[in-house]
Amino acid sequence: MIDWVVLTESLGSSWWLYLILMSVSLLDSFLPLIPSEPVIILAGVFAATGATNLALVIVATSVGAFLGDQIPYAFGRGLGGRVLKRLRPGTRRRATHDWLSRNLDARGGFVLVSTRFIPVGRYLVTITTGMVRYSYRRYVLFTAIGGTAWGAYTVMTGYVGGVLFQDNALLAFLVGIGLAVLVSGVMEVIRRVRARDAVA
Repeated sequence: MIDWVVLTESLGSSWWLYLILMSVSLLDSFLPLIPSEPVIILAGVFAATGATNLALVIVATSVGAFLGDQIPYAFGRGLGGRVLKRLRPGTRRRATHDWLSRNLDARGGFVLVSTRFIPVGRYLVTITTGMVRYSYRRYVLFTAIGGTAWGAYTVMTGYVGGVLFQDNALLAFLVGIGLAVLVSGVMEVIRRVRARDAVA
């Protein structure tokens, strides 16, 4: 199995880094076990040291995220009927699906952009959009916005850590990870509060 972090460390100043960033961002859109955030944050740290180009790191990450989001949508659209039959009424999975469907109808843009920051959440939402045949034109727009926002945010957490702790790459990386976890936690709390208010 590929150790993406080690690969990124060894190719941090090479043009191959941009291909790695596109790959992990794409794969992470439908394979949650791919460690995209640590790899992207590490690339942000490298950008802070001048080893790589900050703008290109953000572009590569964002493009990979956008392309990756198209795969679960296509999967959901193609297999939606069969998958839905397996989600029996009254189960938690069916309740989650129904909740996502309602919220996509009401505020699809907010749901698609905000869940991009939640690792498993983004996969569930993107596949559901395909299952409910959400407008692909709107889907493309919102996944482009979400992918770009997520890419810039993730890279910049590493970049900020790298700027603050230029003499200690490990500390810069850990600060970047900490910032990413903090913001993701805040996003999840906001999502839960909004979901509770919607139910109420």
